[in-house]
Amino acid sequence: MTENKKNIAILGSTGSIGTQALDVIRANPDKFVAEVLTANGNADLLIKQAIEFNPNAVVIADETKYAYVKEALKSYDIKVFAGDKAIAQVVQMDTVDVVLAAIVGYAGLASTISAIKAGKQIALANKETLVVAGEIVTQLAKENGVNLYPVDSEHSAIFQCLTGEWHNPIEKIILTASGGPFRGKDQAFLQTVKKEQALKHPNWDMGAKITIDSASLMNKGLEVIEAKWLFNLKPEQIDVIVHPQSIIHSIVQFTDGSMKAQMGLPDMKLPIQYALGYPERIYSDFPRFSFFNYPQLTFEQADTKTFRNLALAFEAMNIGGNAPCVLNAANEIAVDAFLKGKIGFLQMSDVVESCLQKVDFIKKPTYEDYVATDLETRNVATELI
Repeated sequence: MTENKKNIAILGSTGSIGTQALDVIRANPDKFVAEVLTANGNADLLIKQAIEFNPNAVVIADETKYAYVKEALKSYDIKVFAGDKAIAQVVQMDTVDVVLAAIVGYAGLASTISAIKAGKQIALANKETLVVAGEIVTQLAKENGVNLYPVDSEHSAIFQCLTGEWHNPIEKIILTASGGPFRGKDQAFLQTVKKEQALKHPNWDMGAKITIDSASLMNKGLEVIEAKWLFNLKPEQIDVIVHPQSIIHSIVQFTDGSMKAQMGLPDMKLPIQYALGYPERIYSDFPRFSFFNYPQLTFEQADTKTFRNLALAFEAMNIGGNAPCVLNAANEIAVDAFLKGKIGFLQMSDVVESCLQKVDFIKKPTYEDYVATDLETRNVATELI
């Protein structure tokens, strides 16, 4: 570590979480160094970030853009690599202290596992890693003495509520959901919604995939499964409530009935900074919450009949095995099809439900089983569409 600075590898540096993480690093040059930056295909932004932050190495996953990135950075002392395998290798570098796993979707699994095997601390922004292979990932983290610091605002909230309480048993956790842009709407309304409507989130500014997941409540479903693994919970210990203002980020209830909630304005930079800086709370100039701007905080039950994805996620979690992996892969294909205008909003749930019925169930999957399940589910889902 350079003079007590933490060297951060940001996997997915050009995405929503990655760019906000760089904002945190930019604001705290005495605390953090951007050691490695990786991007999927956004070569121009990766080059721009590399020139500003001067990392040790950059990786562009899209190998067709390697020459372009290499040429643009040739006068800088920055190593340039390409391809998914390079991402899985670069996280193992001796100079890396913390890996921020922010690659969206299943694509982030291999590199996260590689970083854990190399003993790197993980700031986890990719919820799909635990949804798909929670058992394997948490077991590996235990074996390698690796901490998983959650970056999702809800899981960060639970983590913050549990600090100093690790010895106290949890009765249950309550994840809050904003309800997304279609809260309170019925199926008749949802039949005809367009992607432009679904992409308008009331409180958070996020990438397209996660914004659609928020609108369909699949995002909350994935978070439920992630919470089970992160905090070693039984499915019946996890609840979801809709809280439209997104001020209470989640709640822990202990066995004495007492509850702790973590609150603040909806801003992803706070959980990112908390995960990177843990156990220290670092000063920030983020806007402060005032009760007088929010005289009423409201709560309601999630409508799992209209938004079936949340119910399907609970079902997959209860089934266990490779069912959450099927849920995730089917959803990734369904969201992509919806964004391309191939299916309607409600049909995303139909695709996921059909895949859960059609893909072979494996009770104790190996890593290879997860890879095979993911591939099989994508094929089944694509055929359905």
